Amino acid sequence: MRLYECVIIARQDVSSGHVEELLNEFCAIIENDGGSIQKREYWGLRSLAYRIKKNRKGHYVLLNIETEPATLAEFERIMGLNEDILRFMTISIEAVDEGPSVMMQVKPERSERPRSDSPRPDRGERREPAQNTETANVSVAEGA
Repeated sequence: MRLYECVIIARQDVSSGHVEELLNEFCAIIENDGGSIQKREYWGLRSLAYRIKKNRKGHYVLLNIETEPATLAEFERIMGLNEDILRFMTISIEAVDEGPSVMMQVKPERSERPRSDSPRPDRGERREPAQNTETANVSVAEGA
């Protein structure tokens, strides 16, 4: 059996309870053929980078699956037929990360992040623009 990681995006107008029901149906396909679900994370309702089928948001779910390729093909076929699933992507992985995914890790608040008040080393100091004295004299002479 091989390990796979699958990210699923469900429509924004379905409830999170309905998303859980859908996932239970999809997981049953894997488990009925002898596979197993290693990890299951619900990332919540998040904004999409662009509209998909007139949706601006979607319910994101991560599944780590151990199954045979034929079972995975059936799993993806059934997800593709479901109207509540906007997108899904499955990739083959070597090992399952035991800890929470990057999306589930807590980010520090803005006030807690370290802040540097020193000027950035990749940018020079601000300089005042030099005035051209010749053009300044000409404009004064013309105005007089």
